Amino acid sequence: MVLLHVLFEHAVGYALLALKEVEEISLLLPQVEECVLNLGKFHNIVRLVAFCPFASSQVALENANAVSEGVVHEDLRLLLETHLPSKKKKVLLGVGDPKIGAAIQEELGYNCQTGGVIAEILRGVRLHFHNLVKGLTDLSACKAQLGLGHSYSRAKVKFNVNRVDNMIIQSISLLDQLDKDINTFSMRVREWYGYHFPELVKIINDNATYCRLAQFIGNRRELNEEKLEKLEELTMDGAKAKAILDASRSSMGMDISAIDLINIESFSSRVVSLSEYRQSLHTYLRSKMSQVAPSLSALIGEAVGARLIAHAGSLTNLAKYPASTVQILGAEKALFRALKTRGNTPKYGLIFHSTFIGRAAAKNKGRISRYLANKCSIASRIDCFSEVPTSVFGEKLREQVEERLSFYETGEIPRKNLDVMKEAMVQAEEAAAEITRKLEKQEKKRLKKEKKRLAAIAALASSENSSSTPEECECFRVPSGTWHDDSIVTRMETSERPKKKKKQKLQEAPQENGMEDPSVSFSKPKKKKSFSKEELVTSDLEETAGSGSLPKRKKSSPKVETVTDPEEAGNRSVPKKKRKFSSREEPLSSGPEEAAGSKSNSSKKKKKLQKLSQED
Repeated sequence: MVLLHVLFEHAVGYALLALKEVEEISLLLPQVEECVLNLGKFHNIVRLVAFCPFASSQVALENANAVSEGVVHEDLRLLLETHLPSKKKKVLLGVGDPKIGAAIQEELGYNCQTGGVIAEILRGVRLHFHNLVKGLTDLSACKAQLGLGHSYSRAKVKFNVNRVDNMIIQSISLLDQLDKDINTFSMRVREWYGYHFPELVKIINDNATYCRLAQFIGNRRELNEEKLEKLEELTMDGAKAKAILDASRSSMGMDISAIDLINIESFSSRVVSLSEYRQSLHTYLRSKMSQVAPSLSALIGEAVGARLIAHAGSLTNLAKYPASTVQILGAEKALFRALKTRGNTPKYGLIFHSTFIGRAAAKNKGRISRYLANKCSIASRIDCFSEVPTSVFGEKLREQVEERLSFYETGEIPRKNLDVMKEAMVQAEEAAAEITRKLEKQEKKRLKKEKKRLAAIAALASSENSSSTPEECECFRVPSGTWHDDSIVTRMETSERPKKKKKQKLQEAPQENGMEDPSVSFSKPKKKKSFSKEELVTSDLEETAGSGSLPKRKKSSPKVETVTDPEEAGNRSVPKKKRKFSSREEPLSSGPEEAAGSKSNSSKKKKKLQKLSQED
């Protein structure tokens, strides 16, 4: 009995499935279509044998490219050789793509089948794949498919920006269209302005020059000797300029109004601008051809080479064409008409526009066109598949065509192709080395500029960081609550620092004058409470007796006044204590009790002083 297996390619990996009851399935095709939609019935038909997941997205992309090109990847080969039976004649493998089926049958020897019931089974596997594989969800399968689809599409459209033949195709198409339009518009200007100055048509043949002259001359009656130099600049010929001046004086044309002249001049300016744009477009086309197909453009010319690429669709398609196809490319209608009428087939197509066929004799046109098509095919393949584009091969091929032309005319034997290609290879290697050196220099310059730019950015950032002070940095630490508290503490500490310095200066000043430090006696307020009445009286008497020294003390330190005037001492003692308290310290005694004690002491001292003054 033949065992039927199905190979299913998914974005997450390869799946190999085995089918049950092969004969019944092959006979009951409508029933199979119904079972595909029902998961329970589909499980009775299909069984998962093996599943080989891809290691990464890059591996998945490689396998997808291999399957699309009909190549058996190593992962697929390992899966089939491992899980399929060893007897290959008893195995029938169902695949969705005939290309990969033919490759498997050729390399591995398994019989492959496509279409029919296999397509229905693969449709059911695609529908229920996330249920057949354990650990795979529908969402993850969709994501894998989307990512692989983007990677596959990106790889297919990936190209080198400097070697894009699409721009050449569009440029040559636009160039041909511009040639037609400029010719049509120039004929319209000739007819329109010919009513006024008909002799100018016979003197000037070039369309662009005629439009420039029509725009410059305007009314022929205003043309005089002063404008002769400008006419010579436009016509590039003094004789023609003199002929135009003479013809304007004896012209048979009709008079024309000013409004008509304005319209003719505006239309002529449009045609002149179109012709100028056509020249710039031709320059652009030449530059693109030198980048994309330098050998082909050196051999046959930029315009003819671009037309060949546009007619083939791309440079790759042109490189795949044989020389016989390149020879008649562009003459398909004549070829099919000749085949239909059994007449003579055309000898050349687009390559007829090259100078070689025009220079050859009538009997040698077919021979030289065949030879030229052969060289064009070689040049297109070199341009398409070479890593470093160079025009060396095109120049050597052009020399060979020149030698062949001289051989047809004079019989001089040309050089052999082998010798010419050896010389071309040596020169191409030198040219490639020169191009690589230039590219390396450009890359080094770019890296230097990038380093300088990064260094400038780093220097600017460091200067900005250094210019900002720590206090400014603290001001920006306000948003959160804890940082706000820290900033307040730091500000309080910074504000208290100068006060401490002032106190230190005040303490050092009396020591320098040879006096005692008054702050020492007031640093501990508890000692004031411990003084007795007798001591207070004696101290007051001593102070009154030595009143001559009191002014000196007042001048030396203002804190001494607290001793002479008890009221002021009592009033000032409280705020000083508050100032000495920091945010983390607490007062030793309550404020109101100290204030009451100081008031009672001051009242007693007043009474004693009054008694002593009465006795004296």
